[in-house]
Amino acid sequence: MHYPLENIIVLDMTRVLAGPYCTMLLADLGAEVIKLEVPGKGDDSREFGPYIQDESAYFMSLNRNKESLTLNLKTKKGQEIFKKLVSKVDVLVENFKPGTMEKLGLGYDTLKLINPKLIYAASSGFGHTGPYSQRPAYDGVIQAMGGIMSITGQKEGVPTRVGPSVGDIVAGLFTAIGILAAVNKRVYTGKGTMVDVSMLDCQVGILENALARYFVTGKSPQPEGNRHASIVPFEPFETRDGQIMIAVGNNQLWEKFCRVIGKESLIQDERFKTNPLRNDYYSELRPLIAQEIIKKTTIEWQELFINGGIPSGPINNIERVTKDEQVIARNMIQKVNHPKIGESLVPGIPIKIEGVDDNIRFAAPTLGEHNEKILSRYLGLTKEEIKELVEEGVL
Repeated sequence: MHYPLENIIVLDMTRVLAGPYCTMLLADLGAEVIKLEVPGKGDDSREFGPYIQDESAYFMSLNRNKESLTLNLKTKKGQEIFKKLVSKVDVLVENFKPGTMEKLGLGYDTLKLINPKLIYAASSGFGHTGPYSQRPAYDGVIQAMGGIMSITGQKEGVPTRVGPSVGDIVAGLFTAIGILAAVNKRVYTGKGTMVDVSMLDCQVGILENALARYFVTGKSPQPEGNRHASIVPFEPFETRDGQIMIAVGNNQLWEKFCRVIGKESLIQDERFKTNPLRNDYYSELRPLIAQEIIKKTTIEWQELFINGGIPSGPINNIERVTKDEQVIARNMIQKVNHPKIGESLVPGIPIKIEGVDDNIRFAAPTLGEHNEKILSRYLGLTKEEIKELVEEGVL
């Protein structure tokens, strides 16, 4: 079996979430990812809970399929080792504040002289150019500044942070895409390049219809709660025993929906014939739908909607997600064997490619677990030489 990226070696200098998410995607697709960590400390997220036998489950969820190498870049020998590794890898990924690598004398302009084919990917809060480039940032700051909080939450409610750290995660996704594009570019140019991804840019890039609405109306969109801003009906409705999410995205579905809920009369109602009209008369339409949905249980409506071809689904909590038959069938919850804690459960790999195994190859590494393996493989160092580097504080 061959993995799509098994010929790519990645030197991963990232920590916390945006960068590690990016390199995890590359590792899942077969890239050999060497995670470079500070000796005795490691990735900041190793100190984030919850813990299993003093090992961070947060860290483990983001660093599977990677190997850990500790290296002190503030030492001369550490920098020498680093440069030798750079000469042998395809991609370097870092998510430091711009200028950090330059202060170490290890910026892109220096490293590309060592390895002209190097793809250097930098993911930061605001990117390497612009007036904010030197500012530090975390997910919450970027969600606030990028506009997504201003359109999230209950109607007339306060701006609300999205639960998952989408500021980080989306930046990780875009960085991975940028790296893959640069890998392809290198095929026909023979040269490496720099990929510069800003978390703020990424948030602006995913605002989709919110930006479109602003440009058309001149007014900033406000939170709409769980309803869609421009599609009706597209929101949860109360059932007899809970709630069900309903998404009617076109006029054909609207007619099917009306028949399934026993309200065929709505099909001919001039107020609701098109989606723009359903938006205009939302306050009149919603109660007419709600009074029907409340009559049956969530499961009863699910069966009716599935049979009727209406997009719908229950509002699952996390436990129900992990036990959902579709999630399980797609191998999205997997068991891995961690070198310290043994068997644990982690999210699966969402990219399915024909002929490629989507099982996680190995769990997240313990700190410095692969020092000897990596240094002997790439630099030809002996056990004695590696032991000396540990004693000198290099590893």
